[in-house]
Amino acid sequence: MVKLAIFDYGAGNIFSLKNSFEKAGAEIDVITNFNKPNDYSGLLLPGVGNFDPAIKSITEESKTGFLDFVKDTTPVLGICLGMEMFFEKSEEGKEEGLGVIDGEVIVLPPSLKVPHMGWNDLEIKKTGKILDGVEDGSWVYFVHSYRAKPDSDDVVTAESDYGIKVPAVVEKNNFFGTQFHPEKSGNVGKIMIDNFLNVCKK
Repeated sequence: MVKLAIFDYGAGNIFSLKNSFEKAGAEIDVITNFNKPNDYSGLLLPGVGNFDPAIKSITEESKTGFLDFVKDTTPVLGICLGMEMFFEKSEEGKEEGLGVIDGEVIVLPPSLKVPHMGWNDLEIKKTGKILDGVEDGSWVYFVHSYRAKPDSDDVVTAESDYGIKVPAVVEKNNFFGTQFHPEKSGNVGKIMIDNFLNVCKK
């Protein structure tokens, strides 16, 4: 069985995420710091909360730093806010991001309905481990007011069109991010959850 950790920022309910991964066969621990040895096959950064408090909970509550904990070996799945924290900074806050992907996170244009909430389809740009078996045009569930703006499009494996192109899936090394919520995206989301578990098994 794959053993995963969900990092809880203390911002809200992570039950649906935990439940989805347990249904897929994973054993889940909920953690609030990185002070214990990393004996996990993967780490989940959920999509609940605000940028600055979430970053502070990751960087200030632990004796071991985030990057020292995951190194380049532990697969990390960031969902919505969790993905946004991969970048260097966000317009939602003043704190530095985790910086594992070059670029920033910017607010959606005021000409659009914000937050972007509901179902939207994916435009798959390139193959990726999380997208294995997901068809181009598949629908997934979004709730967000910000979007990633990576320095290089090479990390973007799928986009979604919301009046502007929104990076929907990013992958770089052992870091995988979705702007949408796989745990709320039905069968398509389940495929991605299974794909992440398969990455964690290797």
